[in-house]
Amino acid sequence: MNAGPAGGPPPQEEVSSAAGPNTSGAAAGVALRAYQAEKRSMVVWSLILAVPLSLVVAAGSVLAAVALGAGVLCGIGNSLLSMRANERLVDHRSVATFVLSSVLRIFVFGIVPVGFALHGPWSTLAAYFIGFFTPLVLYAFRVARAARTS
Repeated sequence: MNAGPAGGPPPQEEVSSAAGPNTSGAAAGVALRAYQAEKRSMVVWSLILAVPLSLVVAAGSVLAAVALGAGVLCGIGNSLLSMRANERLVDHRSVATFVLSSVLRIFVFGIVPVGFALHGPWSTLAAYFIGFFTPLVLYAFRVARAARTS
C-alpha cells in the first residue's frame, strides 16, 4: 500500500485524456477558440447565404423576402442565445435558469412568424422558418465536417 506524507492517504494521480473531462488547459483553450470560430463562421455564412436568397425571393414576394431575412436574423439570435445558455448550464449547473431562458426564447422567436402569417400568405411563414433554421443547419454541417476531419 502506498502511503502519502505523514502516513496519510496515498496521493491522487491526475489522469488526463483528450476526450475526458480532465483535459489540459492548453487543449481546452484550443477547443474553446475552435468553438468560438465555428460560432462566428455560422453567423457569417448565414448572412452570406441569406442576402442573395432574400433578393431572389423578393422577385416573387417582398413580404416573403422580409420574412426570410427576419428568420435568418432570429435564427442567428436564437442559436447564439442557445449556445450561451448551454455554456452557462455547464458553468453554473442551474437547470431552472436554462429552462426559463429556453421558454423565453421559444416565446420570443415563436411570435415573430405569427406576425408574418397574419399579414401575408402562408408562404411567408415557410420563408421565415427556412431562414430561422438556416444557421442551425449550417452549424450542424460545419461541426459534422470538423468531427470527420479531426
